[in-house]
Amino acid sequence: MKKKIEITEWNILDYLENDKKIASFLEVCLEDNDYKFFMKALGEAVKAHGINEMAKKLGVNRESLYKSFSGNRRPNFETVFKAIKEIGLKINIVPQK
Repeated sequence: MKKKIEITEWNILDYLENDKKIASFLEVCLEDNDYKFFMKALGEAVKAHGINEMAKKLGVNRESLYKSFSGNRRPNFETVFKAIKEIGLKINIVPQK
């Protein structure tokens, strides 16, 4: 008798439940120094906080916010810094190992 296997789509938003998990996620995403990858990850963190609410706080429409963090655009530093602040995080710069 064959067993049925259920496959569900994996969604990072299911795991970004609090600021500590979001911070850990973004920290790991920075390790490869891949700008596009990090922008996509930051976009997921923004979504975890609610895209409509974040768009209002950042003073942009939600479509612009999606595009900014798609990895295909280069949002300005002001948008990136505001997003990081609004999701409850701060940037910490340390020497490379």
